[in-house]
Amino acid sequence: MKLHEYQAKRIFAQYGIPIPRGEVATSPTQARDIAQRLGKPVVIKAQVLVGGRGKAGGIRLARTPDEAEEKADAILGMNLKGFTVRRVLVDEASDIRKEIYLGLVIDRARARVVMMASAEGGVDIEEVAATKPEAIKTVVVEPALGLRSYQAIGLASAIGLPQEHFRLFQQIAQGLYEAFIRCDAELAEINPLVIQGDGTLLALDGKMVLDDNALFRHPDLEEMRDLDEEAPAETEARINGLSYVKLDGEIGCMVNGAGLAMATMDIVKHYGGAPANFLDIGGGARAEKVAAALRIILSDPNVKAVLFNIFGGITRCDEVARGILAALEQVPTRVPMVARLVGTNEEEGRAILAEAHMATARTLAEAAQKAVAAARGDWPLEVVR
Repeated sequence: MKLHEYQAKRIFAQYGIPIPRGEVATSPTQARDIAQRLGKPVVIKAQVLVGGRGKAGGIRLARTPDEAEEKADAILGMNLKGFTVRRVLVDEASDIRKEIYLGLVIDRARARVVMMASAEGGVDIEEVAATKPEAIKTVVVEPALGLRSYQAIGLASAIGLPQEHFRLFQQIAQGLYEAFIRCDAELAEINPLVIQGDGTLLALDGKMVLDDNALFRHPDLEEMRDLDEEAPAETEARINGLSYVKLDGEIGCMVNGAGLAMATMDIVKHYGGAPANFLDIGGGARAEKVAAALRIILSDPNVKAVLFNIFGGITRCDEVARGILAALEQVPTRVPMVARLVGTNEEEGRAILAEAHMATARTLAEAAQKAVAAARGDWPLEVVR
């Protein structure tokens, strides 16, 4: 779950990280009133869950309240990379002398949290990693100890930060680590963390991505979810307890089990196709859940064929078959489908689908080949028998 900038920065402030004074506005008039209260030049920043807002015209400086109203009016309602701007953050402008990047991610290979810092702040860290990897300095955090003072100060020294800023940088780094851990985050970053003219450090921008699997521990954070910024398919998948990730291919995949889903995607690629999604319906999925999963797959206009790969252990193959037919009654489609059902009640499941004239397969390789052929429009008659 992604947080908006203003949400992330408010969390940062709770852990002692200095942020600019500012408020959120949903109308130009509100933006003007906020600028008037702040009594300084302000920055109007579009609040959408995508990067590159500045390059797209979503961040603008306003020197007066009237100008703030004008700039907010220009930004609100903009379409930024497919997202409509519904709110803006009005922050007081800063006297920027130096921009730094500071962030935390989970290094899954090490099974550790890693803190990264770079003197190349204010730009995409991916761009820095690609063009100047040596500019990114990292420390690995031992979970039993947390981020130590010497590690933070070592990072500050490694990126060439003047020594007079070490102590405040250390406080910000440790505050960011605490926010990351306590919120069960997958990513937390400040970009840029700026040195101002008066020598203070300030987090001008903030980003957090939270682990969905840990949100049951954080009902307050769950309430921050912005459904307007979430793809409808992802919302429906979450409501129905499905693990779904949209991809760019043309073959929709419905599988029970994350490992089996990954193997299914791999074999689709092996036979020349491209998966349109990762979708795990989980164990014990009943007809209603299968129907919801199929609705989600068919909502993707890029899908040209659907591949079902069900291993019936807890999940019964006949239940899956009934779910497929129930979904097709709700969402009629001419998209060709291939089902591979193996395990508990597999014969019953195949019989149900055969009555509906749906193609079946006994092996995953056979199912993948048929699905790839169907997506290409090469759909031989024997496939549907």
